[in-house]
Amino acid sequence: MPVNLSVPRPQDLHPVPGVKLGVAMAGIRKADRRDLTVITLEEGTQVAGVFTRNRFCAAPVQLGRAHLAAGAGIRALLINTGNANAGTGEDGRVRAFTTCVALARHLELAPEQVLPFSTGVIMEPLPVDRIEAGLPAALADLKADNWAVAAEAIMTSDTLPKAASRRITLGGKTVTLTGISKGAGMIRPNMATMLSFVATDAAIDPAAMQALVTHAADRSFNRITVDGDTSTNDSFIVMATGQAGHAPLSQFDSGDGAVFREALTAVAAELAQAIVRDGEGATKFITVQVDGGRTEDECRLVAYAIAHSPLVKTAFFASDANLGRILAAVGYAGIDDLDADRIDLFLDDVSVVVNGGRNPAYREEDGARVMKQSEITVRLDLKRGSAGTTVWTCDFSTEYVRINADYRT
Repeated sequence: MPVNLSVPRPQDLHPVPGVKLGVAMAGIRKADRRDLTVITLEEGTQVAGVFTRNRFCAAPVQLGRAHLAAGAGIRALLINTGNANAGTGEDGRVRAFTTCVALARHLELAPEQVLPFSTGVIMEPLPVDRIEAGLPAALADLKADNWAVAAEAIMTSDTLPKAASRRITLGGKTVTLTGISKGAGMIRPNMATMLSFVATDAAIDPAAMQALVTHAADRSFNRITVDGDTSTNDSFIVMATGQAGHAPLSQFDSGDGAVFREALTAVAAELAQAIVRDGEGATKFITVQVDGGRTEDECRLVAYAIAHSPLVKTAFFASDANLGRILAAVGYAGIDDLDADRIDLFLDDVSVVVNGGRNPAYREEDGARVMKQSEITVRLDLKRGSAGTTVWTCDFSTEYVRINADYRT
């Protein structure tokens, strides 16, 4: 069961002026399920994205990067679930482009104005005929308030749809940000087996879009892990229609720009944390906070060593306060000159380790109390600088093994 995560209410997901979403049942992998989504964008919408760093990236990722780089002006997104179109070589790229051509014809666009996205089983041919056949129904379903339905339609092994929405004020104008995400397994940074699409009616300087999206991704989707596996299909896309009516934002260190960047990052973080809360077989949501590093990078090394450790994650599942496993992970994180005799470790409010050794006041029952919670914070102080970072993860359960053993059946 998801950890403290509920189905988003459609009325809480604000429509974004200039954006419509349509969903259809195309039978891509399973019958009678929503598996095809079309998102259309008004002309002039600024679009930027961050994609997986897996060298075996899927055909739609390769094509999406190329279409964004072409600068033709993205007007539509085409998303299918059930088939990842990864590990499919040149044939996969041809099939992905064919679906872009099909949607472009319906919308009277150039194929390069369509971004394709796929998620699902790897190394199987994309069923282009089913996607093409499903497009009329998806287009007929286009609505501005279809976010909740679209969140469901992009799911794979997710148990719940994931969405977030908020409104802020910029220059006296109300600005909307609404987004959806999917992901539950093969989740780790750079990025994860996840798709996320966030739209806003904010006006953004085109030259600033990529840096803005990268900033948000680095503080959200690149701070989560379920199982340490980097996927082939990850994509995080931000679409800014510019219809809110305020002056375009070009810098984000202060004023309205800083307000918007903070809001975008918060929406992305909420969507990213929802993925971890719905991690395959997860029973606990764990925050790993590492402070006192010389650089953020070394704090990140330590945080991920803890968050990726199967021994740590299984201890959390069992509510076993075997906290020496955390110290072991810190020790092999890769900081060669780390002084282990200075480290402090806390489990929520419980001081476990002081100056590299067990706190004399620590009691096993206090650690056990925290380990039984559904949400837990692991906090480390390296005492070697002022940098810090936070990573979100979950436990490893027997259900994770079952889900992945049966994934294709």
